[in-house]
Amino acid sequence: MRTGLLTEGGYPYASGDAGLWCDRLVRGLGQHEFDLYALSRSRHQEEQGLLPLPPQVTRVRTAPLWTAEGDGGAVGYGRRARRRFTEHYGELAGAVCAVADGSASGTVADRFANALYGLAELAREEGGLGAALRSDLGVRTLERACRAPGAPRTAREARVADLLTVTGHLERALRPLSLDWYGEDALGAADLCHATSGGPAALPGLLARHFCGVPLLVTEYGVHLRAHYLGQGPGAAPAVRALLAAFHGRLATEIYRRAEILTPGNAHARRWQERCGADRARIRTVYPGMAADGFTEAGESPDGADPDTLVWVGRVEPAKDLVSLLHAFAEVRRREPGARLRIVGSPGGPEGTAYLGHCRALAAQLFPDEAEGAHAVGCNPVSFDEIGSPDAPTLPEVYASGAVVVLSSVVEGFPTGLIEAMFCGRATVSTDAGAVVEVIGGTGLVVPPRNPRALADACVALLRDPERRARLGAAARARALELFTVEQNVAAFHGIYLEIVSHCPVRRDLLDASGAPLPFAAPAESHVPAHWPATPTWALPTTEPAR
Repeated sequence: MRTGLLTEGGYPYASGDAGLWCDRLVRGLGQHEFDLYALSRSRHQEEQGLLPLPPQVTRVRTAPLWTAEGDGGAVGYGRRARRRFTEHYGELAGAVCAVADGSASGTVADRFANALYGLAELAREEGGLGAALRSDLGVRTLERACRAPGAPRTAREARVADLLTVTGHLERALRPLSLDWYGEDALGAADLCHATSGGPAALPGLLARHFCGVPLLVTEYGVHLRAHYLGQGPGAAPAVRALLAAFHGRLATEIYRRAEILTPGNAHARRWQERCGADRARIRTVYPGMAADGFTEAGESPDGADPDTLVWVGRVEPAKDLVSLLHAFAEVRRREPGARLRIVGSPGGPEGTAYLGHCRALAAQLFPDEAEGAHAVGCNPVSFDEIGSPDAPTLPEVYASGAVVVLSSVVEGFPTGLIEAMFCGRATVSTDAGAVVEVIGGTGLVVPPRNPRALADACVALLRDPERRARLGAAARARALELFTVEQNVAAFHGIYLEIVSHCPVRRDLLDASGAPLPFAAPAESHVPAHWPATPTWALPTTEPAR
């Protein structure tokens, strides 16, 4: 089977977000062929190069989403093409500006889909859309849709600067429509398209389905629409936020409608997909696969953990709410004077660096350096480290150094840090954010977010009860090994690939030497390395005399 793997800002780039799980999937499915189609997010990502690829990867094609195309000048189309562009882009912008509620939601979704595929066909015939989308004609078309009767007030109030901002974003998001990936020598030759996220990464899969009938599988370990909502900062204009949110919502709806199967990484992502119109019967939850070897070894080694130490691991940023954790630890110290807290992680960008400085200052204020006597050196019960430092050489060693692992987030997707702690057999205390409850499944304590007292109570309860810690740690390790390993992830996708292809019609345009249709783009026998004789050995004449 030949699979077209679609990524955005991830695999096979060395600095990609989703590189690990995609690489494990491709290497685990060695019986299949993979063609990689990657959208890059930055020049830096492309300069970092590609990861070493296994032999089952037969082709890699990349395209940038970060370059600036065109300067808003002439469209470059003839009169008929300009008329078609105005019609289709005006319909798409009208669907974005329309208020879809109740029975009208299906009509708006159909308008958006028809306009999207109309633009794709125009791009295929005319060689691209970039100049047209950024042109004065494109901006005026978007403005007419915003000023049309029935458009939301935020859209009607859009200024010229807002329209230009939205136009630039739409041109980048729709850039896959202008790629030459949809012929019989590219995605058209695949048996299956597997998009590793929603949004622009799934657009090539939609077009391969539209032009060539290739089935589409969409995996979302982080819901693209949710990430867009969270990424819209408070500084963005209301019109920009409203228009872009509507566009990404319409695109998500179309992706969920056309995909043969959706594979969210957890129930939290599944609920998002269902709210956007996904058919529940076509959803299969597939947990991310994580390498467990190093962590399970730490869990199997003799317990050298400090029974009074709490451990926090993650990327330092405001969403992790370390301020509440520090205030909770102040309560823990009042009740357990020997307790210590290890915070291990790197800041996430400039905002994270500033937040880390604030947390260090708060820790110094809450816990002045303590000394046992007048001639002893004081030390703070809260320590800050980074992975790779002398005190925190590896992640498994960090988890194994403490009795309890703590997560204090107010916003969380899929908590990989908790799974790593579970592999190590550690008891956990977590806030109820994202997919935390689904991951923990009763093997740890869960408290409300932004509640330092509840967080402190749970930590103290485990610090005072080593037998309970041991029971929870053993249960957590068993749960993680059952649900979150690479092996279960690869096996699940192998079955889903076969399920999709078995329910899709035979490609009549793919024929063998005799003119009969092929069930797969690549014949199964092409994977057999040995040379097979034309006549089977059992049919050859024998020289043995008859008896």
